Amino acid sequence: MASVDLFHAEDTELVPFRAGQTIFREGDPGDVMYIVRDGEVALRVNGQLVDELGQGGVLGEMALIEHAPRTATATATTDCTLVPIPEKRFMFMVQQTPYFALQIMKVMAERLRRMDERL
Repeated sequence: MASVDLFHAEDTELVPFRAGQTIFREGDPGDVMYIVRDGEVALRVNGQLVDELGQGGVLGEMALIEHAPRTATATATTDCTLVPIPEKRFMFMVQQTPYFALQIMKVMAERLRRMDERL
């Protein structure tokens, strides 16, 4: 599975979540994406599991790209720590770091392929 590995800087804000805690819900507005620093996160659409993410996993990117509500519900499967990437930082990284944009596209393509396999 594709992952993003650019977020090890000391100045990066970290957000902890406890096992079972909802990170965001389907339909919520989305102005931030997250990268899993440690732990595991489940993504569900209409209650159906569509992806399980571990270290380096990316979630919430679609809301930033589309400027649309969240398409999935994200729940911490274990205690985890996430790195929030606000829209302004996301746009800067896409513009300044082509490798980052390619990583995000790879994550989305792999997730789409896995969802297609489940249908």
